[in-house]
Order: sequence, then structure tokens, then C-alpha cells
Amino acid sequence: MGRRTGDETRALLLRVGMQLLLERGVSAGVQHIRLQDVLRHAGLTTGAAYRLWADQNDYQRDLAVAMVRLRLSSPADYARTAVDDLIAAGASGDDVIRAAAEAHVRTTGIDIDDPADALDAQQFLIALALRTTAQTWPELKDASTDRHRESIAVFAEFYAYLMQAYGLRMKSPLTVTDFTEAMAALGEGFAVRGLEGIEHPRYTFAEGDEAPTGEWTLFALGVRALVNEFMTPVREGDGGGSSGVE
Repeated sequence: MGRRTGDETRALLLRVGMQLLLERGVSAGVQHIRLQDVLRHAGLTTGAAYRLWADQNDYQRDLAVAMVRLRLSSPADYARTAVDDLIAAGASGDDVIRAAAEAHVRTTGIDIDDPADALDAQQFLIALALRTTAQTWPELKDASTDRHRESIAVFAEFYAYLMQAYGLRMKSPLTVTDFTEAMAALGEGFAVRGLEGIEHPRYTFAEGDEAPTGEWTLFALGVRALVNEFMTPVREGDGGGSSGVE
């Protein structure tokens, strides 16, 4: 094998660092990923790293940025997987909301059996934790902003698809992007609570209760409230509002 270039060595050491982060979990943080450990796992000498980074802090900055930019799947894949079959079967809007919300609650990484799903959840939570420290480095702030914009664009398309499936439009002058931003704040807020070890609230409502019947997560109830406030059924002759991404 030929000698690695500097770019190849840099990519290798960042990959190893990200793997260590994924193995150790969100509580580790980049400050606990020591460059000496990364070099040992990569089978490289100290000189290989210090030709690329001035010190460990420089490496940890680039590692944080790389982890925030990492995507193991498209942002809305878990939600689409949870609801596509329900939509095809003609399930109610409430059933779709509950299923999508449950899928999001599970991204806290608790009781996920599938290894790929567990890894995806782990990466989401690590990236979320790093984004809460975005002011540490300008590069991390830029990566966090880019990740947020990418997620908003993907989820806005997904919500537009759901709106079309259930005959809904946005209440004028609100847009799908407005709804998506509110959903992101709600979903990420509950994810941070999960990082804190706070159990997600769940409720069971019976016929006659003022709340919707059935089993609900608190997140699902919040989503339902947002849908009711942001959206309205499409009626013949409607001219206002929007069902597309703006």
C-alpha cells in the first residue's frame, strides 16, 4: 500500500474519533476523545497527527465539526418508515401523528433493538449535544447551522407530503417552513430531555375525556396541537394558505 496523503490521514483519524464517540456515547463528548487514543486505534504515530493539528484542542474541534456533519441516514427516514404503511392503509391522522411521534421519542436511544437504528439514534443525540455547544468554535456553529437547514428542508418536504395525503393546507400567512421550525424546536427539546434522563410522559385517554382517546406521548399531543393551530382542511374554492414548501 502506498503512503497516505495528509488528507487521507486526516480523514482516517477523524473517522476513528467518530467511531470512538459512537462507541462511548453522548456522555463522552469530544473533550474525552484523546488524540493519543485515536492514534493508537489507527495504528499511527504521534507525528502523523501533529503534522495536521497544532494540538489536541484543534483535533477535537475538527472532530466535533465532522460529527455534526455526519449523516447515517436522511433526517426524515425514521418518520417515513413509521407512517408510510399507515397512510397507505388509510389510517387516521391521529394514528399517523402518534406513530411518527413514537418513532422520534425512540431516537433517544432507549430500547432500540435494531443495531442500525440504535447507531443512528446515537449519532443524532451526539450531534444534538454538540450543537448545544456550537458557540465553542465558529466552525462548529457553521456546521450546526448547516445541519439545521438541511433537516428543515427535508422535513418540510415530508410534512408537505403528509398534508397532501390528508387534505390539509397551512393557515395563511403561515408556511410549511414555519411549521417545520416549530416542530424542530419541540422535537429537539424533548430529545434534550431524553439526554438528561427524563422519562417521556405518556397518557391513556378514555371516551368522555376532553383529550383525544387512546395512548399518547406528550410529544404526540404537542404535534397534534401544532397541526390544529397551523393547518386547516382544504375546501373547494380555497385560495389562501399553502400546502407546499416555502
